[in-house]
Amino acid sequence: MSDVEEAVTRAHHEEWARVVAALTRRFGDLDLAEEAAAEAFVTAVERWPADGVPPSPGAWLTTTANRKAIDRIRRENKRDDKHKEARMVYDEAPPERPGAIDDDRLRLIFTCCHPALAMEARVALTLRMVAGLTVPEIARAFLVAEGATGQRITRAKAKIKAARIPYRVPSAEDLPGRVAGVLTVVFLVFNEGYLATGPDTDPVRGDLTAEAIRLTRLIRALLPEDGEVAGLLALMLLIEARHPARVSAGGELVALGEQDRGAWNTALIAEGHGLVRERLAAAAAGVAPGRYQILAAINAVHTSARDARDTDWSQILALYDQLVRLDPSPIIALNRAIAVAELDGPEVALAAVDRLADRLAGYHPYHATRADLLRRLGRSPESRAAYDKAIELAGNTAETAALTRRRDQLR
Repeated sequence: MSDVEEAVTRAHHEEWARVVAALTRRFGDLDLAEEAAAEAFVTAVERWPADGVPPSPGAWLTTTANRKAIDRIRRENKRDDKHKEARMVYDEAPPERPGAIDDDRLRLIFTCCHPALAMEARVALTLRMVAGLTVPEIARAFLVAEGATGQRITRAKAKIKAARIPYRVPSAEDLPGRVAGVLTVVFLVFNEGYLATGPDTDPVRGDLTAEAIRLTRLIRALLPEDGEVAGLLALMLLIEARHPARVSAGGELVALGEQDRGAWNTALIAEGHGLVRERLAAAAAGVAPGRYQILAAINAVHTSARDARDTDWSQILALYDQLVRLDPSPIIALNRAIAVAELDGPEVALAAVDRLADRLAGYHPYHATRADLLRRLGRSPESRAAYDKAIELAGNTAETAALTRRRDQLR
């Protein structure tokens, strides 16, 4: 990748949300904002190699996108008031008050997570417009087809237009009603960084995990009494602590039980454990824990074991039993089956996994889990077939390499 291509890619990651937000405020049209921003980045790809990267890429992109938006309005012969809005681009308007949230990106996430939209729609729209995830990445996060994801985003935009939902920065009083969607957005951004789903990206994207943690710290400062915010931060910290041991020198993903625990980040683990203890104290006082708090507690058990053989699987299974009552999703059931395998054996776990076939047929960890359980049962031909399916569905190169090695080790 050339220096200019790297500059455009970096600008896209850093400036996309800012440019879209600025245009949406000016024109009140999400589609127009997103299309004009996309055109500006295309222009950057075309012009920067010849003209050089400008001193302020963000300002250049915003100015170019504004002009693209104005051109579109004029071409489409919008109403007179639209022309007036377009001319306002050149006015010296005072900067908009940030409201309760100082951070640009977090403010935009809260703004896009409007309660008038269904939860899945607001999350998908925000992931696309603010986080910059692609439609295929969002589809994999929701375990749905790309076409369905694109339609979900399109319908969300259409509802915003039809219902005339205002682009308004939420006040402090609005935050609790929007935080559930915001946490989902941030968690899915973290997941994409923790294990990238595309074949053409780094297997672990530290830029996304770091940004998700940064945003969650800001949310915690805004809502310090919200247990799920603390739980999500603890969960991310405990997962991120394992980052140095997750990919081998040969480029393979390293399973949790095989990682060098001496390479884990002890400072992040200590901070995460402190948050988990805080939430356990709240639970003891009668405050029921939520999904993220239980997931954080599960990861605290894992990171408390100095050796994988010391893992308290009975405690992990008890936590999964508690989580299943809150979130009876097939992915939670699949993860619970892994704990069952450690306590009751692979045969019992395999029966539980096979009951998920209809709902997780396109989910590669389902097939990878089946392959491992079948291997432990000595059913090598079936294990090989399951590994083949997992490899076919997996997009991450590091994970594909690890699955291929395990398959090839079968007798």
